[in-house]
Amino acid sequence: MQHPLDYYDNNVGGMVSLLQACVSVDVPNLVFSSSCTTYGLPETVPIHEGMPTNPISPYGETKLVCERLLHWAERAHRIRWIALRYFNAAGADPDGETGEVHNPETHLIPLALKAAASSGPALSVFGDDYPTEDGTAIRDYIHVSDLADAHVAAVSFLMKGGSSQAINLGTGRGHSVMEVIRTIQRVTGLSVPHQISPRRAGDPPELWADPTLAKSLLQWEPRHDLADIVSTAWNWERGIAARGGKK
Repeated sequence: MQHPLDYYDNNVGGMVSLLQACVSVDVPNLVFSSSCTTYGLPETVPIHEGMPTNPISPYGETKLVCERLLHWAERAHRIRWIALRYFNAAGADPDGETGEVHNPETHLIPLALKAAASSGPALSVFGDDYPTEDGTAIRDYIHVSDLADAHVAAVSFLMKGGSSQAINLGTGRGHSVMEVIRTIQRVTGLSVPHQISPRRAGDPPELWADPTLAKSLLQWEPRHDLADIVSTAWNWERGIAARGGKK
């Protein structure tokens, strides 16, 4: 929200460059990492693909602009596409070979795990006054392995002649921030030090998916639940600690 031009430069500018390259070498199909933030503040949940897109953040708006660029690239250059609207991707490779690393870290589960392991500060919970059961924001968390499977399915769908469209990638279940904290405490056996902070601008109260379209078109369903996400992320975090902080 504080650096909107950076999002336009990275997301929109990057997409224009990518599509120009695709056109130059006749790429026929493209799978794009879009986002559930294209919906903005949904009137109801779960969110299905036919609902209005009205993003409330530069991130979401630029993802939607990229989807429109794909639409026009198909009209002009016959590039067919699938825009996978991710909900909250999380977790790590079950074998521990790859995992989530950001600098600075901004994602809930890694931050909460670092707080539990005393390798990071107390977790900031941004808002406890949302109109949800426990007052904290609700999100749909999808394991990265399930996300990867969906990409393979999307490529296969396009190669078999499937039509261009946006498809939600989520589990169909939302979890509050406090539910995530409780799951982490149950999986790790450690407490998660946390403090309540003000809401962040651009954060909707609830975002969780209706994954029906992904199931029917891609024959895809998520195989991992929130406990799996936390367990694999925790194994990755402990592996980083064992390697002396090396990723």
